[in-house]
Amino acid sequence: MPADRRVSTDRRVVVTGPPRRTRPLSRSRPRTEIDEQTTLGHTYVRSLMRSQLRAALTVFAVLILLVGPLPLVFTVLGDSSSLEWFVLGFCVYPPLVLLAGWYVRRADRNEKDFVRLVEDR
Repeated sequence: MPADRRVSTDRRVVVTGPPRRTRPLSRSRPRTEIDEQTTLGHTYVRSLMRSQLRAALTVFAVLILLVGPLPLVFTVLGDSSSLEWFVLGFCVYPPLVLLAGWYVRRADRNEKDFVRLVEDR
């Protein structure tokens, strides 16, 4: 084999192509969106406020349906103060406590969902 046809072993080949590892696209984090008060951040906060308002209006509607007709019931029953206290103490108070407990759990769940959305996944 002639000397001029020998391939040199010192020769380097440069291969170009897409990089093997790419960084993920820098997505804006929801916390940053909220801190910078962008439109998207405003939407996040508005969704939290809307879910909290929905829970509050649900409790208010149930409360109105539960307590609203009581004056009418007391008027129909006449002057029976012991029955009125019984109804208020044993028929109204326990559902009010249950309703308050439901509202607190719902509000906490809304906030936890919001934090889970805002924090890193």
